[in-house]
Amino acid sequence: MIISREKMAAARVLVVGDVMLDRYWFGAVERISPEAPVPVVRVTREEERSGGAANVAFNVITLGAQASLLSVVGVDEASHKLEALVAETGIAPYFGRDAQLKTTVKLRVIGRQQQLLRMDFENTPKSEVLASQTTTFLELLPSHQAVLFSDYGKGGLAHVSDMIAGALKAGKPILIDPKGADYSRYQHATVITPNRAELEQVVGVWQDEPELQTKVDNLRQQLGLAALLLTRSEEGMSLFDAQGRLDVKAQAREVFDVTGAGDTVIATLATLVAAGYSLRQALPLANQAAGIVVGKFGTATVSYEELFT
Repeated sequence: MIISREKMAAARVLVVGDVMLDRYWFGAVERISPEAPVPVVRVTREEERSGGAANVAFNVITLGAQASLLSVVGVDEASHKLEALVAETGIAPYFGRDAQLKTTVKLRVIGRQQQLLRMDFENTPKSEVLASQTTTFLELLPSHQAVLFSDYGKGGLAHVSDMIAGALKAGKPILIDPKGADYSRYQHATVITPNRAELEQVVGVWQDEPELQTKVDNLRQQLGLAALLLTRSEEGMSLFDAQGRLDVKAQAREVFDVTGAGDTVIATLATLVAAGYSLRQALPLANQAAGIVVGKFGTATVSYEELFT
């Protein structure tokens, strides 16, 4: 299935969720510290990328579609850097600001092409700022064909239930990358896309495929979900919906870095759904996109050319 560039360019996805600034310090490791048994990294290069929901939106843009990004950030250096990075990519940013919020920054120290250390800088946004974003969300809804919630558990989706209600009323497909052990706030979504560990946190472990089927069917019924997509790393993906189950095998290729693979999967699904395709039609391409992105370093994206040529 090949989608024309024109059809892709007309698709608009509204991405809502927790954004973060991904910082990378690359360097050479030539000795162990005399102060402690740790490697000494002589930093030779620094790089900054948009992460979290911003990376999801960037995936949408890279595929050739349009994306708006709704989030909450601080009033700090990291927030301004992140907003500039987002704007450079062509994403339309709608950032609420909270002076008490520290914009999430993930700093990764890389030596010999391996991640040696990650440091996180973050806190939780105030509810007043989050509530104000619901109004902006409702204003943006009519001009988008799909809504994507990217939950990283940082507090940016405290009012997700209200937003889902608005999207349902507007008749928009709702795709959610979930977080945490309580999925009740995601009720009536079109599809949620947990990985194996995330789903086990909610329904418990399963011994075999029939038990998995039962657990997912029960969860879908409880939450009123149209579908659930389980991402299973080297085992591929499984889509559970009213028609039953659709499995796709993982694309066989060298895995370099799985960082952001889930972002690519849900961004590809949302983009194709916004372009008018069903989840079942979009699934093989989302799987193919994941296979491409794990062959890249760090939070990466997949282009239209890589997916369709």
